[in-house]
Amino acid sequence: MTNNKREIDLSHDKASSQTLTNPCTEPYFCGSWYIASNAVDRNMSSCTRTGVIGGSSPDTSVWWRVDLGDIYSIHSIRILFKDFGSAYVMRQRGRFAGFSIYLSNSTNREDWVLCYKDGPELPPLDFNTTCIKYGRYVVYYNERLDDVTYPDGYKTQSITMLCEVIVYGCAKNGVYGVNCDLPCPANCQELRCHIVNGSCLGCRPGWTGDKCDKPCPFGWYGIGCENKCLGYCKNNVTCNNESGNCVGGCASGWMGVICNIECVNGTFGPGCIHNCSGNCLNDSHCNKTTGSCDLGCRPGYIGPFCNKTCPVGTYGNFCRKTCSDNCFNGTVCNYVDGICSNGCNNGYTGYRCNTRKTYKYKQ
Repeated sequence: MTNNKREIDLSHDKASSQTLTNPCTEPYFCGSWYIASNAVDRNMSSCTRTGVIGGSSPDTSVWWRVDLGDIYSIHSIRILFKDFGSAYVMRQRGRFAGFSIYLSNSTNREDWVLCYKDGPELPPLDFNTTCIKYGRYVVYYNERLDDVTYPDGYKTQSITMLCEVIVYGCAKNGVYGVNCDLPCPANCQELRCHIVNGSCLGCRPGWTGDKCDKPCPFGWYGIGCENKCLGYCKNNVTCNNESGNCVGGCASGWMGVICNIECVNGTFGPGCIHNCSGNCLNDSHCNKTTGSCDLGCRPGYIGPFCNKTCPVGTYGNFCRKTCSDNCFNGTVCNYVDGICSNGCNNGYTGYRCNTRKTYKYKQ
């Protein structure tokens, strides 16, 4: 055999296995005929044979599998079926007709991904197909079901004879091209790209385009750019195209890595790092964005943040009231309630010293 493919033979002498249907009863077909590895030894004189499926056989399906040893970028698959000469070509083609080739990253049947399905024409005994995928296991599968009418030329009783199964591809990950020496684009998911043109077979989170060289559009992130940014990033920038996080921090009034959590009562600002003054009217909480007391201040405080006490000599709501001139020795009253804390000058009484004392004289 001549390997005129540009990629490398990935299946040569790799571990293989097959279903052993219909235990060997014919001496000619016993022994080495049933060794699965005959199909990967690159010796055309040794082939592997399965038992009979369909017709009078109790078995209806058969498979052969090679383990490439790792997940590789595959380009094409060549199968050389047993050729007994021109007199038997049509018989052999009818036996193999209708087969399928699957790829998988595990040995579970549920993980098989179809690469090729033969039919209705009869396959050549030297078969080639392009199969640009990634996989570790290559599976040949065929079946003959009792309730199916098969196309002309199909043998309803089938025997599979595989002389060689050659899987061509790149023997290392993250490359493509004629010589498997071109690096896949950096943002390809798991560095996997089309073995011919280098287009990504999926992008890392946050990237899009054939070569995954374009970040997600503004306001979107994640795998396939399918997730909408949820938070409020600082300066109205978009979230990180990969993670959805607000890398530069949160806008005022919000917190969390994606800035989607509103500040708790009593806090405000970017990331909610500031505490309200505590002097907003009626114990109301300040504005979570600016920190201002939008409903006004408690008595004794002024300013947009209610963090300043009334000017000396004033008190109460909006500091509109004036302390009594009768506080003791000219001391000022309390800026909240106007009480003269040090007492009153002679002749005055009351909390705010605004009541004249009256004296009763004895007759």
